[in-house]
Amino acid sequence: MKLKVLFALALISHFSFAQIRGKVTDSKGNALPYASVTIEKTYNGTSTNENGEYELTVKKTGTYTLVFKILGYKTQTISKEINAFPAVINATLSDEEYSIEEVVVKNGENPANAIIRSAIANRKKNTDKTDKYEADFYSRGIFRVKDIPKKFMGVEIGDLEGNLDSTGAGIIYQSETVSKIKFEKPNNIKEEILASKVAGNDNGFSFNTALSTNYDFYQNTINFGIPMISPIASNAFNYYKYKIEDSFTDGYNNFVYKIKVTPKRDKEPVFEGYIYIVDDSFAIYATDLDIKGYRAQSEFLETLKLTQNFNYNPDTKIWIKNLQSLDFKAGIFMMKFNGKFTHVFSNYNFVDSFDKKTFGSELVTFAEKSNKKEDSYWSENRPVPLTDEETTNYIKKDSVYKVRNSQVYLDSVDVVSNKFKISKIITGYTFKNSFKKSRFNYQGLFNLAAFNFNTVQGYHIGSGFSYTKFNEEKRKYTSIATDFQYGFSDERIRPTASFYHKFNNTNDAYIRLTGGNKVNQFNSSEPISGIENSVSSLVFKNNFMKLYEKEFIEIASGREVFNGFFLNANLAYENRKPLFNTTDFAINKTSDVYSSNNPLNPLSDAIAAFDEHHLTKFSLSSRIVFGQKYITRPDGKLNINEGKYPTLGLTYTKAFLATSKGYEYDFVEARLNYNKTLANKGDLQLNMKVGKFFNADNISFADFKHFNGNQTHVRIDGQYNNSFNLLPYYTQSTNDQYFETHVNYNDNGYFMNKIPVLNQLGWNLVGGFHQLAAPQNKPYQEMTVGFDRIGFGKLKIFRVDYVRSFQGGVAKDGLMFGLRF
Repeated sequence: MKLKVLFALALISHFSFAQIRGKVTDSKGNALPYASVTIEKTYNGTSTNENGEYELTVKKTGTYTLVFKILGYKTQTISKEINAFPAVINATLSDEEYSIEEVVVKNGENPANAIIRSAIANRKKNTDKTDKYEADFYSRGIFRVKDIPKKFMGVEIGDLEGNLDSTGAGIIYQSETVSKIKFEKPNNIKEEILASKVAGNDNGFSFNTALSTNYDFYQNTINFGIPMISPIASNAFNYYKYKIEDSFTDGYNNFVYKIKVTPKRDKEPVFEGYIYIVDDSFAIYATDLDIKGYRAQSEFLETLKLTQNFNYNPDTKIWIKNLQSLDFKAGIFMMKFNGKFTHVFSNYNFVDSFDKKTFGSELVTFAEKSNKKEDSYWSENRPVPLTDEETTNYIKKDSVYKVRNSQVYLDSVDVVSNKFKISKIITGYTFKNSFKKSRFNYQGLFNLAAFNFNTVQGYHIGSGFSYTKFNEEKRKYTSIATDFQYGFSDERIRPTASFYHKFNNTNDAYIRLTGGNKVNQFNSSEPISGIENSVSSLVFKNNFMKLYEKEFIEIASGREVFNGFFLNANLAYENRKPLFNTTDFAINKTSDVYSSNNPLNPLSDAIAAFDEHHLTKFSLSSRIVFGQKYITRPDGKLNINEGKYPTLGLTYTKAFLATSKGYEYDFVEARLNYNKTLANKGDLQLNMKVGKFFNADNISFADFKHFNGNQTHVRIDGQYNNSFNLLPYYTQSTNDQYFETHVNYNDNGYFMNKIPVLNQLGWNLVGGFHQLAAPQNKPYQEMTVGFDRIGFGKLKIFRVDYVRSFQGGVAKDGLMFGLRF
């Protein structure tokens, strides 16, 4: 009963503030969803919802002329004198009368090609007319799921906080925003979000912004994960075929061509569907284009339909986008997903120029209390009325949110989930106080993540305890943890403890304190994982992981000092001890023997890599992200790296208070990272490092600079731009100076899509160059070429590289097999 009353009140509020409202239907009375409704000779407009209903806010009474437009139907203009609000203006649209015979074929050429050439030639003229403007922006998004199981691969999914029904279907996300934007082509934007609403979330800070809505077909490419080729790009004829299907005259006597767009090659990053071009000006009238998931190299996505409608003002003779919608369908493992995002642009104000301070690093801000707007505000300012489904979902989600976040409900859920069973000693146990946002966790003795094998510890297990306290409003948390590892071969328990506190979500300031006893790889980057080492040791008797013991206490702190500049400091005391192999166990019974645990002398386990010693280290590292943009939200700052400029890093380390002066040193390293999208021709990644030790002739091997090699011929970490493929793990380690370079290229199908037969596979061509130079060794280089996105169906998760390395005139060849998730 309570839900019905709330629904009735919502409907009353929903309509009481409507100024002009109505419904748009076809000649048979069927609703026309997402039709454009604008006031004639203005850029004030809206859209119908899925039920064909619209609302249009005006400030005073008088005579209004509304223009109703939707693809496939004749544009209708209705004038009405309005003396009181709310006023109702309904529209019935008739089918468009096409006149294909008016298209003239010249010199035997496909007439569509001539129109597209003219559209391409007039791109700059048409886009320059709308290169600077202010506008009102409205965004609404809804995300539905279907056939979601209660468990997937053993992991509990549940009902997603009350969003799913008994069949595993429901709306799991619904939100909307109202904002004002300032935009300057190609991509300068400043947005202030005036109102934000998320179903089932009191904070209500939606991620819907105008940032991700600039799908401009006047540009050569449009970014949908990878750059997609516009049907009127400068090189569009290399990718598309065109055919005029129809033509018609709109309400302003503009003659419009409906042109079918067909890809020449199926696997390339291209659209298909229709683009509507206005005669004479050759401006875009509308787009109705589909993206196939495999063409965007996103196999989980089945289809995405992008529809755009452009509004015309006969006084200014400017066409400008007023309505945009994205419908998508996706699926994986029998689970289905679909959704829709609607964007309405209105009240355009075109300007000659903006103040120089208008556009800066801050892209989006939220007005004060933007997430606390009453229903009356939304009823008055929402340009697209909610459907019954959306209205009901808001009421349901908000009610469920209040219930599920009440102390009574959370305590009752915790009572059930916090029940302790004897089996939890093995599998692990979590005790939660959900209302106070705290959690105690015990990992259990059967912790697969910590169960591995190495020749120092043998089989080893790990477990631990942790306590975490969250503050969701300020996005900060505190964690206290302790854990241990036990090796069955060396019969040692090694415990560690840690304290971590994140102060805020604005500059990500933190402090961390850790200490204890643990085994460390000599290379702190840990180039070989526990599972990789376990398999290579037990099956192939290759114990590539080399370890030493470290008793330590460490304090670290860091933050973003100012936008794009990050600073971290670390002070640690370490007592290092050499370790030796304690087992020669292997599953594969062969005559092979394990190498020693000394990376400097793999043939003898009698000599340690270093003598036991201690020292204190202080490190200061910085990172500069040039041109970093950001979104300012009331609950934190979201950084956005657009990749226009390289990212620089600098680290200084000072080792002191050591067992002897010989272990003390200074070290400096500089880093440069740069990722560049080469339009539709692929992605280029660059990673360069240069470093120098000072007074380091006698330092411990644990403090050398080690490089990320690989001797397993398998890569599951995806670190192609920070490691070598055939380099033995510790052969190039140095305590002097070095220069390291990694360059990787991925064609994103640019070349592969043009090769007959191979273009049906959907693979990407990849290549790389890696080099390392240090004084005590001859320079090392690698060149690679291979294929990425190998797989079947939606699981394109494999990669194969052919590698050739060079050092001292000696060349080696090998294959690298990769797996990515």
